[in-house]
Amino acid sequence: MNDYTLAPGAPRPRRLRRSAAVRRLVREHRLNPADLVLPMFVKESLHEPAELQSMPGVHQHTLDSLVEAAVAAADAGVGGLMLFGIPAERDEIGSQGWAPDGILNRAIAAVRAAVGERTVVMADLCLDEFTSHGHCGVLDAVGAVDNDATLDAYTRMALAQAEAGAEVLGLSGMMDGQVAAVRHALDTAGRTDVIVLAYAAKYSSAFYGPFREAVESPLQGDRRTYQQDPANGREALRELDLDLAEGADIVMVKPGLPYLDVLADVAAASPVPVWSYQISGEYAMIEFAARAGAIDRMPAILESLLSFKRAGADAILTYWAAEVAVELGAAR
Repeated sequence: MNDYTLAPGAPRPRRLRRSAAVRRLVREHRLNPADLVLPMFVKESLHEPAELQSMPGVHQHTLDSLVEAAVAAADAGVGGLMLFGIPAERDEIGSQGWAPDGILNRAIAAVRAAVGERTVVMADLCLDEFTSHGHCGVLDAVGAVDNDATLDAYTRMALAQAEAGAEVLGLSGMMDGQVAAVRHALDTAGRTDVIVLAYAAKYSSAFYGPFREAVESPLQGDRRTYQQDPANGREALRELDLDLAEGADIVMVKPGLPYLDVLADVAAASPVPVWSYQISGEYAMIEFAARAGAIDRMPAILESLLSFKRAGADAILTYWAAEVAVELGAAR
């Protein structure tokens, strides 16, 4: 039997955990629907929404169903919508990415018209959804990604997406100089109002698997020559410094949960907002674990999102954004 007792006046941190009301009052980090961004997929050839097998609850949308889901997310208070397009036809250079009538640009215009300024309409600016080879850039004669030729394609996409109504452009390709190239193109065209979201630290990750189904990626091989090595942490801060110098308005760390240390380092160093992306594999792990009865689904979702806030994320891209926004609204 332990006869030890705390001395009078000894610290008792449990006082601040004694009830739900006290815990709520002293909570250090909180989730808000406005902190959440919903990634959404629109597929040109669809006639009705198609649920993804590897991401239960996530759909490839038709243009009509995308608009309907976007309005529902805006109604729930979601902070933003990140749109990805899957064209009916792909080519070597990804030309549907900047075609005015391309599926992504039509989707941007339709969603922006439907939601107005109730939420922020964003577009993924990368070639991987549009190229026949699945890489994030244009290939050279030997099949390697040509960094500088890709920048020209990115500037075309940027101007097309801005014209369609995108307020934030998500530069996810990890090409050297992409932020400077896009910022210069936008400013030269008089679009100084468009926000550049730089994927400053985007790692070559095994957790992207379900996303490849979502965009029907034809990629053979990998993206290790342009996405970061998972073994490197300091490199993310170098990428951050470069993107800031080139004019990034917001920076991103991707993936999320396996890179919370990188997120914390970037958040501590960045003078601009820092976001993170809870990617498809992270989503799938929780969904399938919950379906197997291994975890309690919604508490696990909320705990995972709080970990991003604790690490320093100002906003989080998550496929649960609309559902969690409703959940948070109901809890108030």
